[in-house]
Amino acid sequence: MGVLEDISGQVVALGVFAELDVPATELPESAVRLSDGSVRDALGIVAGLEKQVAMLRTVLVGVVAARSGRDRGHGGLVQGTGHRNAVEFVRDVTGVTRGEAIRAVKVGEALLDGHCDKDGHAVAPVVGVDSATGAADGTDAGADGTDSAAATTALPWHEPLRVALLSGQITTAQSHAIKAGLGEPPIRDLHSTMANADGPSTLHGQEPSTDQPTPETVIEAWRGAARELAAEAPLCTVEDLASRARVLRDLLDPAGAEQRYAARFQKRSLRWSTTSDGLPAAHIVFDDEGGTWFRNLMDTALSPRRGGPRFVAAGEKKQAEDLVNDSRSNDQLAYDLFFDVLRAGALADVKDVYGTKEAGVRLVTLTDTVTGDRVHRDAFGRLLTTAQSDDSTLTIPGSVLERALCVTGMVEVTVDTHGTPLDLGREARLYSPKQKLVMAIRDGGCLWPGCDRPPAYCEAHHSEHWADGGATDCASGVLLCRYHHLHLHNTGWRIEPVAGGGFLLHAPPGMNLHPIPLRSKSSLRWLWDPPPDRPPWRTAA
Repeated sequence: MGVLEDISGQVVALGVFAELDVPATELPESAVRLSDGSVRDALGIVAGLEKQVAMLRTVLVGVVAARSGRDRGHGGLVQGTGHRNAVEFVRDVTGVTRGEAIRAVKVGEALLDGHCDKDGHAVAPVVGVDSATGAADGTDAGADGTDSAAATTALPWHEPLRVALLSGQITTAQSHAIKAGLGEPPIRDLHSTMANADGPSTLHGQEPSTDQPTPETVIEAWRGAARELAAEAPLCTVEDLASRARVLRDLLDPAGAEQRYAARFQKRSLRWSTTSDGLPAAHIVFDDEGGTWFRNLMDTALSPRRGGPRFVAAGEKKQAEDLVNDSRSNDQLAYDLFFDVLRAGALADVKDVYGTKEAGVRLVTLTDTVTGDRVHRDAFGRLLTTAQSDDSTLTIPGSVLERALCVTGMVEVTVDTHGTPLDLGREARLYSPKQKLVMAIRDGGCLWPGCDRPPAYCEAHHSEHWADGGATDCASGVLLCRYHHLHLHNTGWRIEPVAGGGFLLHAPPGMNLHPIPLRSKSSLRWLWDPPPDRPPWRTAA
C-alpha cells in the first residue's frame, strides 16, 4: 500500500464518527458528544494519521535540506525563496519553533543519508541489505561484487532508524531521541588507538589488548543498538528512549563515558542574580553525580508529600502525615529543606533532617567489571566500565565508581538469567528493604506502561495477593508507584507473573484488551531481557 493510499484509508476510517464531520468552528461542541470508546478509537486513528503525515513531511524536509546546502550558494532550493538555509525555510513554512525545525532537518537528513547524492537526487539502492530491518539480508554479493557485510557497512549505522521511521514503527521525535542519545560511533578515537597500538604505551599494569574491535564491529554495535531501541520505542516515552540510548552508548563505549563525564563536570556552576522586585536568586548547573544526589536528597525528605510509598515505619507515620498536611508549597518546602541542610552541615545527625532513610545515590554495575579477571583499566589506571543509578537517570564512568566503592563499599545482588533475585518466601507480609533494593535493580522504577516514577517513589506489589496465599518473593513482586498501585487495586487491573520471568498486565473485565507485557525500566535490563538469546553487542564487555 502506498503512503498516500494509507493516509486516505485512515481519513476514511474517521468517517464513521459523524460527530467529527462538521465545520471546524463546530468541532469542539460536536466532539464532546462522542462516547468514551469512540474518543479512544478516533484518537488512535488520528495518531496513526499524524504519524504518516509527519513521516511524509520529514522525507520532504530531508530533500529540502539536501538541495539547499552551502555548496549550492544562492542556487539552492530554499535560497530561491529568500531563505538562508533549510532550517529557516522549514520554520516559516510549518510554523514550528527554530529548535523543532532543527530537529526536523536533522531527522530528514538522516533519512536520506546513503540514499541520495550531495545534490539530493536518488542513488542506486545497496544490494545485500534487508529493506525491512536495515541489516544484511544474507545474500552473497552486491551488484558490484561486494559481499553483504560490506554492503551493510556502506550504509550509515542509523539505517534501522530510517527503516523504522518509514514503516511507521517510530515517530520523528523518537528517531531523533535515539540518534542523539547514541551519538556517533567512536570511529575516530578507534583509529587513533589502533595507530598507536605498536607504540611504547600500555594499559596501567596490563599488556595491550589483543582483541581491539574494528571499525566495522563498532558500527555494527551501534546499528544493533539502534535496532533494539527502535523495537522498544512503542513501549517508551521519548524521554525514556533518549535516556536508554545514552545508557547504551556508555555501556558500548566506557572510555568515551569517562571523557563525556569530565566534559559535563566542567559545566557545573552557581550564579547569583536579582529578581525584578529585588529578591536575591541563584541558578545552579549540577554535575551528573551531584545533581542526582541533590534530587535524591529532596525526594527522600519530601517523598510523603510527592506521592511516595505509604508503607512506612510506625515512628515515621506521624511525621509523614504532618508533611502531607503542611501549608507550605512543595517549592517552599524544598527551599526550607535546602537551608536546613546548609545550616546543619556536618554537625547534624542525618536522621534529624531526613528521618530514618538517608539520602544518597545508589549505583549499579556488574561485579565482574570491578573485581576478578574481567577488570580493564586505561593508561591512567581508570576502570574501563560504567555504573548506573538505580533509576537509570545517571551513568558514571569507572573513575567515579571506584571512588564510590572506596567510600561506601558495595552490596552484591545475585539474579538469575531472567533478572529474578532469590526468594524469601511468606515469612513477612511486607517486602524487606533488601528485597526492594533488588527489585529496584530489576524493575528500574514503576513497571506500569508509560510511568516514569523512580524506585524511591514505588511500593512493592504482590502479583499473587498475600491474602490468597501469595509469597513475599521478588519473583512475584513488582514495583508500582503509589498512584498505579492504588489504580490497580481499585479498578480491576491485575498483574500476572510469566513462567520463566517477566509479568503481564491484564485489563479489567469488559475492556477487551490483550495482556500488556511489562518491561523493565532498568538500565541493566539488556542482560536478561529477552533471555536467553543475546546478540553480541549485548554481552558485557
